[in-house]
Amino acid sequence: MRIIFVDGYNVINSWPELNDIKKYSYEKARQKLIEMLQEYAAYKGYKLVLVFDGHKLQGNLGSKERVSGITVVFTKENETADNYIEKSVNDIGKNQDICVVTSDAMEQMVIFQRGATRMSSAEFHLEVQDARKSIKKKIEGMPSIQRNVLEERIDKDILEKLEKIRRNH
Repeated sequence: MRIIFVDGYNVINSWPELNDIKKYSYEKARQKLIEMLQEYAAYKGYKLVLVFDGHKLQGNLGSKERVSGITVVFTKENETADNYIEKSVNDIGKNQDICVVTSDAMEQMVIFQRGATRMSSAEFHLEVQDARKSIKKKIEGMPSIQRNVLEERIDKDILEKLEKIRRNH
């Protein structure tokens, strides 16, 4: 199974729709990214770890939680997303299919040396957009849900009698 680590703030700062949202609310930008990546990971069947920096928050203990199929990590004080990702890639080892999404050139070199593939935030944006288009096409190609209405399943005479009863009450 492919494991993808995503540097959350790096992606938010480079994807136009998230960068616009970030201007008024980092929380909403994070939520939108989480929603987009949940859909992507489920569609592709990948394990996805989304990492946000928490290193500048004094006393921050960090957090890690599973949110609808993806793991969302906020790093602890003095730990950057890059540090967390590098350590995780090391712990997993070179025998796994690991990809790291970041546009940080230095981080890309380090990750590559540790056996993971790398993808820029811009390349990943295109991949996520393509997946969303494929999902939309699949949904549009599905047969529409048939209504199961009483009027369509009952004899017309009985329907008229029921309507008279309904009006009298």
